[in-house]
Amino acid sequence: QVQLVESGGGLVQPGGSLRLSCAASGFSASSYAMNWVRQAPGKGLEWVSALTGGGHHTYYADSVKGRFTISKDDVHNTLYLEMNSLKPEDTAVYYCAKSWSAWPRLYDYWGQGTQVTVSS
Repeated sequence: QVQLVESGGGLVQPGGSLRLSCAASGFSASSYAMNWVRQAPGKGLEWVSALTGGGHHTYYADSVKGRFTISKDDVHNTLYLEMNSLKPEDTAVYYCAKSWSAWPRLYDYWGQGTQVTVSS
């Protein structure tokens, strides 16, 4: 049974940092692309970042490029999103989503989400 459990969200001041984690079980995260997707209050889903199956390539939305870093630990089957220089517009629920192939943005399973609030 596939499960994705996010953690690490919270309240942070503008310019601060957070690291989100997504613990995966029921499959090997090294075989599939993994994604981070967010939803800001009152807005639709926004894809943030992805790591291809095998971990050879990373992709970022223009809005987070240079500030966020996606990575994964294959030993612990965990995906991470390091977020730096956070802005109020980064406030959202962040979801970890598995792709059904080695390529990003082909979602089949989602976590429950973790809230990130950037505010002074």
